[in-house]
Amino acid sequence: MLYNKIMQNLVNKTVLITGSSRGIGAETAVNFAKEGCNVIITFVDEISQAKEVSKKCEKAGAKSVEIVHLDVTKPESIKSALKTIILKFGAIDILVNNAGVIRWKKFESQSDEDILEQINTNLAGLILMTKYCLQHIRDCIINIASGAASHPVKDLSVYSATKHGVRGFTEVLAIEEVGLSVYSVSPTMTSTEMTDYHGMPASKVAEVIVQTAKDGYGMESGSDIRVWEVLNKKPAFMGSK
Repeated sequence: MLYNKIMQNLVNKTVLITGSSRGIGAETAVNFAKEGCNVIITFVDEISQAKEVSKKCEKAGAKSVEIVHLDVTKPESIKSALKTIILKFGAIDILVNNAGVIRWKKFESQSDEDILEQINTNLAGLILMTKYCLQHIRDCIINIASGAASHPVKDLSVYSATKHGVRGFTEVLAIEEVGLSVYSVSPTMTSTEMTDYHGMPASKVAEVIVQTAKDGYGMESGSDIRVWEVLNKKPAFMGSK
């Protein structure tokens, strides 16, 4: 069995969440705040949204909240953000790779920009973020995958491919990094801007992410935590994250 670190108590843990100014990332930040964590909120260009999430985290009981600019598609941005984070906190206990983009188009209609943006954000950016953070992570890495990686969804060919990649990366990383707990979490259709607010509440997905950080639902490192299964909900695969 692969390593699985049990962390039922998350008080004082430092949690870095990419793409946390809105959607699943924002709800995840608030849920970690409720556990008494140091919460690091990242944003690309939605500073006002990030500030609102910060206020919610403070109200929810976060030990501290930090807002950091981060573009996961740019190594220099990752290194700059990480320098700020490590200078303040010294290390990262939990990394949640959540940042993602989606293009709801038939493959033949997707532009080069559509394709590259999804690959560079959802997969390459996630991998680069993990690469630069890895030496500073003490406990857990959670990569946000998607139900679209296990159930084909029309008009999501490139997005689905990136999420398949996230699953493969997670599985191998767990084998290589035996001192860490490494998981992917796969939401079903979730109510965010990505789905025009159709689907499961993002807060429910956030609850699963936090529980995954605590005990991985008893699954071994490298596992895919499927939100609809652990919540015993009927999945909706007309969409994804």
